[in-house]
Amino acid sequence: MADPGGAESLLVRAARGERTPRPPVWFMRQAGRSLPEYRAVRAGIGMLESCARADLVTEITLQPVRRHGVDAAILFSDIVVPLKAVGVDLDIKPGVGPVVAEPIRTAAQVEAIRPLTPDDVPYVDQAVRALVRELGGTPLIGFAGAPFTLASYLIEGGPSREHARTKALMHGEPRLWSALLSRLAEITLAFLRVQIGAGVSAIQLFDSWAGALSAADYRTHVLPHSAAVLGALADTVPRIHFGVGTGELLGLMGEAGADVVGVDWRVPLDEATRRIGPRAVQGNLDPALLLADWPVLEREVRRILAEGRAAPGHIFNLGHGVLPDTDPDAITRVVEFVHSL
Repeated sequence: MADPGGAESLLVRAARGERTPRPPVWFMRQAGRSLPEYRAVRAGIGMLESCARADLVTEITLQPVRRHGVDAAILFSDIVVPLKAVGVDLDIKPGVGPVVAEPIRTAAQVEAIRPLTPDDVPYVDQAVRALVRELGGTPLIGFAGAPFTLASYLIEGGPSREHARTKALMHGEPRLWSALLSRLAEITLAFLRVQIGAGVSAIQLFDSWAGALSAADYRTHVLPHSAAVLGALADTVPRIHFGVGTGELLGLMGEAGADVVGVDWRVPLDEATRRIGPRAVQGNLDPALLLADWPVLEREVRRILAEGRAAPGHIFNLGHGVLPDTDPDAITRVVEFVHSL
C-alpha cells in the first residue's frame, strides 16, 4: 500500500520514539548551495523571490531527494519568510543574511507587526501540496524560525555574534520583550499551520541563536514562547526542535514540548539523551567532516549511529547545515552507508 505523506515512514516512526530497522537520514540545508542543480535554478533570482515561487520551492525541495535518496525532504524556505509576508521591511543579502531596515526598539513597532494569515503565503500551501503529490511515501518536513531567533534578527537588524541588543532588551524591557515574542509565536504558529494543513509529515522549529543564552535566561524569557508554538501543535504531526550551541539547554528544549530534540555536534547523542530524557534525538555529524576522507567520515557515522541507540528514536542528520563547499557525492555516500546498515 502507498503511504501518502509518509505517515508510516521511518522518519515519522523514529520521531514518535519508535525503534526502526535503521535510522532515517536527512540533512539540514540538503537543498542548497552544495548542489550544482540548485545554483543553476537559482541563477539571477534572489532568495526571497525563490521562496515565494511555488514552482521553484517545489523543484529545489525535490533536488536532494533525487540526488541523494534521503529519507525525508525539507521545505525550501527561510525563517524570515513569514516576517516578510506580514510586511516587515527586510531583505536577505548574499554573504550576510537577513537584514532588517528598521530594527525593533519600541512598543509601537511591535504593535505594527500584524498577524499572518494563509492568504499571506499562498505559495507555501501550493508548494507543499505539489510536493506531497510528488514525494509519495517520502515525508516532507515543514519548518519555521522560533520566536527568539526571529526576535534577534528584528532587534539586531541582522545576524549577530553577541546578540547584545537582544539581551539588553530582554532584561531591560521585559514587557516589550514578552509582547514581541508573543507576536512572533503567533506568526510562527500560523506559518506552521499552513504547512501542516497542506500536508507536511513533520515540522522543525529552528532556534538557531538560542545557544547564546544561559539556561536561566532561556527558561524565563524564551521557553514559554517556544512552548506556546509547540504545545499548540501537539495533536498534529511530529515536532522537532533544534538550536546550535545548545548543549546546556537540551533538557529545557525538551521541556518546550518537542517530540524530537536536534543536537549539534558538540554533545554526543548518548549524553544528549541523558540530558533530554525519553525523547527521540536528531543529529549530529559535524558538517565539516563531510569534507574529510571517507575512512574518517565512516568512523564518525558509525560512532553517531552507536550513540544514537541510547535514545528511543534516532534521526541521523548533521549537527548543523550542509556547508556550501561540500562535495555532493560525500552526502550521497553517507546516505548509502546508513541505508546499508
